[in-house]
Amino acid sequence: MQLNVKQGYIQEEAADLIVVNLFEGVKTPGGALKAVDDALGGAITQLIADGDAKGKLGETTLLYTYGRLPAPRVLITGLGKAEDFKVHHARQAAAAAAKRARQLGVTRFSTIVHGAGRGGLAPQDAAQAVAEGTLLGAYRYARRQREAKEQDTPPVAEVTVLEANPAQLEAVRRGVAVGQVLGETANWARDLINEPANYLTPRELARRIAAQAAEVGLECQVMGEEELAALGAGSFLAIARGSEEEAQFIVLEHKPQGVDLADLPTVVLVGKAITFDTGGISLKPAEDMWKMKDDMGGGAAVAAALTAAARLNLPVHAVGLIAATENMPSGRALKPGDVVTAMNGKTVEIISTDAEGRQVLADALCYAARYKPTAVVDIATLTGTIGLALGRQLAGLFCDHEDLRSRLMQASEFSGEPLWPMPLYKPYRKLLESDVADLKHTGGRYGGSILAALFLQEFAEGYPWAHLDIASTIWQDEATSFTVRGGTAFGARLLAELLRSYAARKE
Repeated sequence: MQLNVKQGYIQEEAADLIVVNLFEGVKTPGGALKAVDDALGGAITQLIADGDAKGKLGETTLLYTYGRLPAPRVLITGLGKAEDFKVHHARQAAAAAAKRARQLGVTRFSTIVHGAGRGGLAPQDAAQAVAEGTLLGAYRYARRQREAKEQDTPPVAEVTVLEANPAQLEAVRRGVAVGQVLGETANWARDLINEPANYLTPRELARRIAAQAAEVGLECQVMGEEELAALGAGSFLAIARGSEEEAQFIVLEHKPQGVDLADLPTVVLVGKAITFDTGGISLKPAEDMWKMKDDMGGGAAVAAALTAAARLNLPVHAVGLIAATENMPSGRALKPGDVVTAMNGKTVEIISTDAEGRQVLADALCYAARYKPTAVVDIATLTGTIGLALGRQLAGLFCDHEDLRSRLMQASEFSGEPLWPMPLYKPYRKLLESDVADLKHTGGRYGGSILAALFLQEFAEGYPWAHLDIASTIWQDEATSFTVRGGTAFGARLLAELLRSYAARKE
């Protein structure tokens, strides 16, 4: 999608469709909406009075101009209540508009910057949200079907973002540029998550990430099982043992141009990338197992965030570690009761082979220490119990480091990918004690997400660390007015915003 920015007035645009907005409860249009309403002889005022345009978040209202404006159609997107309005509402409103435009078969439209007026947002932040939302809302996975379905419509090819005030034009340009990068990289991650697992094997995932890295200027190293064995990554390799597909450890590194790395913070992002998870010998129930192609969502989010860092040339030394394998049952597969040795020498008793994510992350977290990082964040579709605790919209944040936790919560608020702080409750550590190894990797059904985080903490030694459990947020079963079913790429934009927060020290 091509995103343009120009100075101008929405009522003068000759696009296929123009997009304006409305706050819930507003009775009399103002600003750009008033200009359009005046040109249409009060048609929008009448729609509001009749209750056909309410301004609710996610609501869109279409009307035709019948030659009274250069554009044949006007779309009003709802912003919700003004007193509740935040940047992620501007993003959702833009997404709803883009989704409706695509449903209408519109390939070219123009929009105002939602929230920069009465919404009180900084013009750059509002413009970033509009660009991100437009890309996210117009997204559709390129399905592997021989013939297009009847309801398929052409993709939106071009969107123009209008700013009436010349003094704010440059801020809008900067915001749209950042938003385009974050939206495009998140959509790339969504493609990876939605891809069937027979197409996206660990080696194919590594190939695609390496190709993307080469395109944007990231350093990329891919290690196979021989190299992992030399590193002593026995925990990771134990999970890979059951699959015919070779495990891959993907290392991405962003070194910004024109800056001495010694002067920059080093942030390491660690992603779980189980390209398909059967549960291994501890086999999952058949129902919904097909969704386990999404178990590489954390790795996809990390790859997207590193790609964004490179495209934006952020002044931060960013490293991405992506542990990719399948978790399969076979004659060679890991068994409950087995003991494995991680890269830091700790031995682990396996209780359930369906707790494989923490096993691959354990070795990746050990590897992270070599970078002497300012901070390390791991992100993983780790536990079903996080969904029982927080539902399907919140991801769990486990972090005892005040600055890192604060940065993650701020990034979450801005990106609209909500985190909820969870406890690293130390008394539960005793539940991981083992009679045959240094520790067990699970400690029972109750508090499962906390126990998983406490397990990972055993391998996150010597640096500030946070764990994001995104198991319940990476996949969406039902579409909304501004989203589609399938992979969400939850965390991709959040992690990019985290890197931007560290880069701000040097900007």
